[in-house]
Amino acid sequence: ERSTFHQPERFLARGGWSRSDMIRVVLISTMMLAVLASGGMQAPAAVPQALRLRGGSAATHVRVKKAEEFLKVYSKKDRLSTTLSDFLREKAIGGDPTMRDLEAIFSGIQSACRSIADMVGKAGIQDMTGMAGTGENVQGEEQKKLDILSNDVFKDKLTKSGCMAYLGSEEEDEAIRITGKFGGDYIAVFDPLDGSSNIDAAISVGTIFGIYKGAKNAEEFPLKKGSEQVAAGYCMYSTCTILMITIGDGVNGFTLDSSSGEFVLTHPNVAMPKRGKIYSCNQGNIPAWPESLKTYFDKICRGEGESKTKYGLRYIGSMVGDMHRTLLYGGLFLYPADAKNKNGKLRLLYEASPMAMLAEQAGGKASTGKERVLDIEPQELHQRVPIFIGSADDVDEACKYA
Repeated sequence: ERSTFHQPERFLARGGWSRSDMIRVVLISTMMLAVLASGGMQAPAAVPQALRLRGGSAATHVRVKKAEEFLKVYSKKDRLSTTLSDFLREKAIGGDPTMRDLEAIFSGIQSACRSIADMVGKAGIQDMTGMAGTGENVQGEEQKKLDILSNDVFKDKLTKSGCMAYLGSEEEDEAIRITGKFGGDYIAVFDPLDGSSNIDAAISVGTIFGIYKGAKNAEEFPLKKGSEQVAAGYCMYSTCTILMITIGDGVNGFTLDSSSGEFVLTHPNVAMPKRGKIYSCNQGNIPAWPESLKTYFDKICRGEGESKTKYGLRYIGSMVGDMHRTLLYGGLFLYPADAKNKNGKLRLLYEASPMAMLAEQAGGKASTGKERVLDIEPQELHQRVPIFIGSADDVDEACKYA
């Protein structure tokens, strides 16, 4: 109460704590607040001897005991206090120039994802749903309003990172070259809003991206294999906003804290199970699949595959949503070539390759059915490929029938 600290004599006169009790508790509380404010939670395991009570009321002793227990429990660094910025800053401590650049790049990506998450959340009440009325993009797909807005946001934030030489987007006919004061040495390829056909129904959508290095002096857009990516990830906009990334040493997931605007580490060191019991595909395409692949699905649905486990279908229709579940729980996501899409449906550079890097870094695999996705030499920005991606054993088994 205000009287406790601003008019202590009145408080004491009503039979409250002794003045020494008050001083001791205030000192303890101040120390605890300082520990919390530091962000590191690396406090001493107990209250320093100088602050221990000698005398005082029994109730005060109880409060001090609780303070000591609090500091003991939280003396180690709390995982939920680690932001993406902290995570990358620690990686860059050794002086690796690539890591310092990735700090700047991911700062732009974080900012873009926050903006897109906000737009997705407000789309229904701010007239951002529906078609843009600008015609089809280079993929032959009619663009939605949020496709265009998300693309503009991602281009702007990545350009302002000052690290980019080229940007390649699903929504652009050709790669964009960045020169002048913002020009750099990196390439970013991205699908700014994967699954946008779901947006009007408020179903999960996301952003997929891959980062490459070594394009500063390139006169034309360099087409690089997925194995040359220095970072990759996706951001899923759903019940919460989750950014899953790899910088080549595992996969970590960060959830957007809407109160602070920070992405906080919630999924450290993601490891995909060797096998799952879920498959994700568009079953409407099965009649156009090769007979051998139909046989495979008949087997796993009956529990007659190699694992002798019955598999169930889960399919959102957004690669980000389906891959997020697969990354966490295992299983198989696939979009094979068929009679209609003879070269596959998904784009190599900004869908298949980033997801393949994430899958492999989490212990999974990604294949076209014939070769490793990350080994493919791309021929153009919008090249399509078939894909089988997920738990290592599930991918190996499926590819025997591809």
